[in-house]
Amino acid sequence: MGPPLWRSHVCSRRITIDYLVFAGQRLLQATLVMFVISLIGFSIQDNLGDPLRELLGQSVSEAEREALRDEMGLNDPFFVQYGRFITNAVQGDLGTSYFFKRPALQVIADKFPATLDLVIGATLIIVLISVPVGVYCAIRPNAWLARAVMGISIVGISIPVFLTAIFSIYLFAVTLGWMPSFGRGEDLVEIFPGWKTGFFTKDGFAHLVLPCVSLSSIMLPLFIRLIRSEMREILESEYVRFAWAKGLAPKRVWFLHALKNTMLPVVTVGGVQIGTMLAYTILTETVFQWPGMGFLFLEAVNRVDTPLIISYIIVVGLIFVVTNTVVDLLYTWVNPTVKITGRGR
Repeated sequence: MGPPLWRSHVCSRRITIDYLVFAGQRLLQATLVMFVISLIGFSIQDNLGDPLRELLGQSVSEAEREALRDEMGLNDPFFVQYGRFITNAVQGDLGTSYFFKRPALQVIADKFPATLDLVIGATLIIVLISVPVGVYCAIRPNAWLARAVMGISIVGISIPVFLTAIFSIYLFAVTLGWMPSFGRGEDLVEIFPGWKTGFFTKDGFAHLVLPCVSLSSIMLPLFIRLIRSEMREILESEYVRFAWAKGLAPKRVWFLHALKNTMLPVVTVGGVQIGTMLAYTILTETVFQWPGMGFLFLEAVNRVDTPLIISYIIVVGLIFVVTNTVVDLLYTWVNPTVKITGRGR
């Protein structure tokens, strides 16, 4: 006979309470991390240069500069400025761009779809290539092709993204003339209000190929090696050996028993890497002159557009923190073997 019904109900209720406690702790940690990110981002503004230089030029007198600094609150003590910034930030106001004369969040939101196109394209390349190649390398570890892939993956990890981007432009755009070398293209399709994408037109897709391949080049070798190592470990487990002993077909063992359990940690790492990929878009967008968030950030640094710089840091930090928190919560929810509290059972 199974355990009494009341005992199962109490156990299920305790797990639910523990999960809620864990979720609350992760949300609190996420809030603290965002506070630290905002503090660091706001504290570096004095080291970026004088924003009035870009706003006023050289012909304005020092008295007028000081008057404007007082009006903008730039002469206030640091914690007074930071307190004012946090008060506005929780209301969705991260300041007004000095250059665009618009709310910084609106400027970033306008550029976000272009960056999102790159991240989606790079993610598709990583998934479509790393899964079959990683599985093959795990199933046939001694094959010459698997050894070649492992050797190439080491080289791929060692090459910076910007170097891959420059080489791809030289080979496929300059030498062969197959692909455009910069920009996003003119023929875009609006799939949502404010989001125009190039995935559904020939010209837009052609402009996406090289940037997406370059962006995926740093993550693709990592995921191939991760899938290979995880699946090889699963193939050595007891339940897989039992499946072989039952006489199951090789494809059923590989893809139903081994690959299914391999993908849980891979998906977890993948969710975290999506946030990391946003950081790599700065280099990719710079090389390809891609009008996204990363290229906007570098322009903001050159112009000493402090509100835009701080807003970018906070937005990217928020995306990274939210992604990590959601992945942790989902992983704990779907994997009951993970202890969500520090208490033993």
